[in-house]
Amino acid sequence: QVQLVESGGGSVQAGGSLRLSCVASRAMYGRYCMGWFRQAPGKEREGVALIDNEDRTTYADSVEGRFTISKDNAKNAVYLQMDSLNPEDTAMYYCAADPLCTVVPGGPIYDNLDYWGKGTLVTISS
Repeated sequence: QVQLVESGGGSVQAGGSLRLSCVASRAMYGRYCMGWFRQAPGKEREGVALIDNEDRTTYADSVEGRFTISKDNAKNAVYLQMDSLNPEDTAMYYCAADPLCTVVPGGPIYDNLDYWGKGTLVTISS
């Protein structure tokens, strides 16, 4: 079992930046993935970005070029740097992880990951 705790959410104006962090309760090994998902009010959850143990990444089209996912193995952490934010990015952001997962760069973001955090709220005002 892995617990994930997100932080870094908040309220910023359009054009601003935020950096989300997610810390896992223990290290993950082997072919694992960690990623970020979001759910806006009245909408379905969508994948935002995913990174695997070999630092391969993939992004949703809506955030490509604006968001950057990274991880720090020593801290059991994954980050989401979000730049050029717009009101459409307003959502609850969730961290997720899976112990057996591979990222195809530019490929889909699977949401059937095993472990999920409770989320951190991001609000972008115009």
